[in-house]
Amino acid sequence: MRIAEKLASSIGKGLVAGLAGTAAMTVSSTLKARLRHRKPSSAPARATAKALGITSFENDIAQARFNDLSHWGYGTSWGMVRGLLDAAGLPPRAATLAHGAAVWGSAQVTLPALDIAPPAIFWAPQEIAIDVFHHTVYALATGIAYELLSTGRSAHDGGGSSSSAS
Repeated sequence: MRIAEKLASSIGKGLVAGLAGTAAMTVSSTLKARLRHRKPSSAPARATAKALGITSFENDIAQARFNDLSHWGYGTSWGMVRGLLDAAGLPPRAATLAHGAAVWGSAQVTLPALDIAPPAIFWAPQEIAIDVFHHTVYALATGIAYELLSTGRSAHDGGGSSSSAS
């Protein structure tokens, strides 16, 4: 397969896998919010709005829609990184680990830089654990989805490397 085809295929599979990972993270964070009697996170919308220079919304519904769009767009687009890690030749487990570290690490830099959240060193240990858990759910679900798209086999029957499907 030519390089351009490999990149396009990897990025496409990454986007679909990122969508699956975002769905998994949405389920875990929604359950957590309900169990803890909290509102869903508005960090995606606040960060995206700040980055785009948006200072207000027409109403709460518009803000909720923007939050959903930001959350799903962010998670789905990060799936491209998972695809690029595969295209670069990383083994599946290493690619999933690197992808998860990149996503969580990026949030740890970006959110404080945008004044959306304080640095994690100021969080309670339980809050750090919960955040790591949700990002781990995302990375694992994205990695599993990516491998399923790459191999056409289930992750439990050996999964195989996506490079063998090329």
